[in-house]
Amino acid sequence: MRRAHAAALLATLALTLRAAPAPASLGDPLAEARSALQSGEADKALSQLNSLPSTAAVHDLRCRVLLTLEHWDAAGSECEQAVRIDGETSSYHMWLGRALGERAERASFMSAFSLAKRVRSEFETAVRLDPRNAEALADLGEFYASAPGVVGGGVDKANGVAQQLDQVDQARAHELRGRIAEGNKDYGTAEREYKQAVAVSKHPAFQWMTLGSFYRRRSQGADVETAVQNGVKAAQRDKMAGVALFNGASVLVQSHRNTALAAKMLQEYLNESTKTEEAPAFVAHTRLARILMELGDRNGAQEQRAAALALANDYKPALELKF
Repeated sequence: MRRAHAAALLATLALTLRAAPAPASLGDPLAEARSALQSGEADKALSQLNSLPSTAAVHDLRCRVLLTLEHWDAAGSECEQAVRIDGETSSYHMWLGRALGERAERASFMSAFSLAKRVRSEFETAVRLDPRNAEALADLGEFYASAPGVVGGGVDKANGVAQQLDQVDQARAHELRGRIAEGNKDYGTAEREYKQAVAVSKHPAFQWMTLGSFYRRRSQGADVETAVQNGVKAAQRDKMAGVALFNGASVLVQSHRNTALAAKMLQEYLNESTKTEEAPAFVAHTRLARILMELGDRNGAQEQRAAALALANDYKPALELKF
């Protein structure tokens, strides 16, 4: 989530689906739509979903596809429908909280204030319904750590969530403590927590990229590259961590460091068979197109843009690319 204006007071809501997509069941349109979402085929996923009757699962998946396309308002409406039909499923509330958070990022101050309270409520509900939903816990912890007390944020609350995460996902617990320390300008503790997340993680490639992002915010360029390169090595040993290459490429680009390596990482991610909605393939193609333009490869950039639009024909960032 990008911060801007009043939204800087809100939580950073990360899409952290790190599991590989399940194969679609033959003849099951919902499963096929879910598989298309994970592989970054947004047009195909929406086509499948639009042919199905209105159920909570259909609205939830449509919301998630629309989120990848950055259609924030439409996504929020779909997630609200999912919760309206089935209010007892933790993940539906989590995705609604994320969609509302994206709305808050782009809202006026007063609207963002109101939306922030709803974001908190949805994440709290998601955790209440499933106290072992690590993603919902991480989102709630990020909200508490980042949001002001007037909308329900607070460091004490964030620390409480970190304790809950200790029992569910230790790597996420250390990442949250790192964010809390960073917010308190205790950068030494933050760095130690991010490094501890690497040490305890089953898929450390992700945590290496998180550490690299911390170094980017601290303007420690050489450390950024070291962390990302360690993440690349970890990803090459872990078939479940290919998406970390997408994350690390973003860190390099934002740091204005080693764009050639960033391009290589995105291409490697796109060549992998395992992708996730956290890093939609059409977004990866679009980002790679931008990098190739910077590197002077106009033809390669045009090919990447075409590949993005073949998967998501109205993805605005790809449509707006100029050559």
